[in-house]
Amino acid sequence: MVQIKVKLFATLRNNREKEMMMDLAEGATPKDIIERLNISEEEATIIMINGRGAKLDTAIADNDTVSIFPPVGGG
Repeated sequence: MVQIKVKLFATLRNNREKEMMMDLAEGATPKDIIERLNISEEEATIIMINGRGAKLDTAIADNDTVSIFPPVGGG
């Protein structure tokens, strides 16, 4: 079991906590987090683990911080 911090940004915060602690199984990935939070892959376009870019299938370690961002609009 690993414990991580999850941070959500912008529209992903709607009806959700902006920051939360989460317990996950060993070998869990950001995909497991977004599924648990009912966030679609299209909504979670930027994923960072400890401030570094990550993919949906990147393994998460104990005490990691996972930040999830929606698509960034230009203008």
